[in-house]
Amino acid sequence: MIKEHDCVVLTEDIAAEGMQAGDVGTVVHIHKDGAAYEVEFMTLTGRTVAVVTVETKQVRPVASRDLSHARPLAEPKAAAVREKPDKKYGA
Repeated sequence: MIKEHDCVVLTEDIAAEGMQAGDVGTVVHIHKDGAAYEVEFMTLTGRTVAVVTVETKQVRPVASRDLSHARPLAEPKAAAVREKPDKKYGA
């Protein structure tokens, strides 16, 4: 079970946010008993790149044999962090 503050791995790309399958983020909020999660993605220096609402099928917990991998980001969007609530999940 994924809990708040757990690290998770994307299982599919989220092109609108510039996130790719395999990117690692931190769960900052859980919607409706795990129906969806708010996940924060950061650079290795701690700069927030995006906070994204993802469905359960789009992430998995970090596993003991996972290895970190660095990749350069595309040019940042004007407003990378979305701060709108997701009504679908009751936030």
